[in-house]
Amino acid sequence: MPRLPEHDCALLAEVCRQARLSRDARFDGQFFTGVFSTGIYCRSICPVSPPHEKNVRYFDTSIKAANHGLRPCLRCRPDSAPHSYAWMGTQTTLQRAVKLIDAGAMAGDNALSVELLSEKLGISSRYLVKLFNQYLGTSPKRYAVYQQVMFAKKLLHQTSMPITEIALAAGFNSIRSFNDAFKQALLLTPSALRKSINPQPSDSRSTRTLAAGKVNSSISLKLSYRPPLNWQAMHDFYHLRQVNQMEWLSDNTYGRSFDLDGVKGIFAVKHIASKAQFALTVSFVRPADSRYLANVVNAVRKMLDLDADMATIEHKLQDIKPVLLNHLQGLTLINDLSMVKGLRIPATFTVFEAACRAVLGQQVSVVQASKLLNTLVAHYGELIVINQQEYRLFPTPLAIATASLDALKMPGARKLALNGLGQFVHDNPRSTPSDWLNVKGIGPWTVAYAQMRGQSNPNVFLSGDLVIKNRLKAFCQPLTVALDTPKQYIELADDIAQQIAPWGSYLTFQLWANT
Repeated sequence: MPRLPEHDCALLAEVCRQARLSRDARFDGQFFTGVFSTGIYCRSICPVSPPHEKNVRYFDTSIKAANHGLRPCLRCRPDSAPHSYAWMGTQTTLQRAVKLIDAGAMAGDNALSVELLSEKLGISSRYLVKLFNQYLGTSPKRYAVYQQVMFAKKLLHQTSMPITEIALAAGFNSIRSFNDAFKQALLLTPSALRKSINPQPSDSRSTRTLAAGKVNSSISLKLSYRPPLNWQAMHDFYHLRQVNQMEWLSDNTYGRSFDLDGVKGIFAVKHIASKAQFALTVSFVRPADSRYLANVVNAVRKMLDLDADMATIEHKLQDIKPVLLNHLQGLTLINDLSMVKGLRIPATFTVFEAACRAVLGQQVSVVQASKLLNTLVAHYGELIVINQQEYRLFPTPLAIATASLDALKMPGARKLALNGLGQFVHDNPRSTPSDWLNVKGIGPWTVAYAQMRGQSNPNVFLSGDLVIKNRLKAFCQPLTVALDTPKQYIELADDIAQQIAPWGSYLTFQLWANT
């Protein structure tokens, strides 16, 4: 066997070794084990007998392993691992680029070129290519194509979708380009992989029924995450804010309707704690919209915060030591006893929905805000029918802009703020929450809430929130630390925000949950 390359991983080799030998799911997706004696690479949770250490090397990403000629393991399926961005450290520009590509920015009909992606990031294409070569050993385009291939591989393993539909769902514009990219990356064709998984021909009855227009066939996938994940806390959060006909829950499931840039349908997830994954099912109003499946899957992962590195975040949470409390040695804001373990950001499906929820929740209880939200959706949300079942979509910006909102029992100024927000977003579909401050009645709290729950921004510490203020004051009161003036509170909040960055949103949810 030729000489092996050096380890190319931010984690220490010994940490990786212990994680793979114990099949520790907390490290899933944070590194990949390249097995040079067999020519494959694996996840930390691979069920096969572990190879000798002398035959392996560790890599931050799957593409780094692929650059050394290694193929993904067919047993542990690295294509199903949760994403990890910790290896990029403080390289925020590269993080943004990789996240955009992982979300499909360079795939499908509206794929961005390297030049357009660079422009979106505010850098030159030359610098973007340099970053990718420096940190990933490949170009942005090759990285994007490899992610498309890996998503297609997941669909081949987990679904019975026709190969042509898989090609489109993975963002390829032709079956030829799909076959070429797949064979180049994995050294076998899509049809050969499918035959190795299921040598028996699939039953075509569902396809015939679908063609007859009698049923919308659902697509099922597994979504992995790194533990811990507090499903009960997430379930309870969504349940308290549930909207009839738009959302539904049971003990282990959550489902809702969605409208993703005109692609309409429903999805449901079932939590499987023993396997650290969710079982996802998706149904589209128009079956042909299955070509946008990758976009929907990415939106669901983002909504449930499945790619969060909770070990890193919770370590940071337990290390907050406010300067005002320096005289109390060793005291931290959050400790092991008070922390709600596995608490993630339960997002909304769109950022516009998050903003509307924030406006409706101003100066009222969560229960009252939920009643207003149910009224809003019932009166102005579009009705869709899937498999003879009716569902409501969250109202579009135009529907909100033109609605009388007479059914909502709330101040007229707040109704006008909703109308204005809907009109602004309709007229400026590419606007961001920061732009919405131009709308009368939309303030910093609403914008911050929309960034946190709508964009899944991990670093939003809502220090201006009344509950957060009360929590911090209650924490300081028995310690004889005075917060009598706004200036004192602002100093404390700013200090905490700086210490917790870039995980301010997780502290917000901890303080909301911690009584």
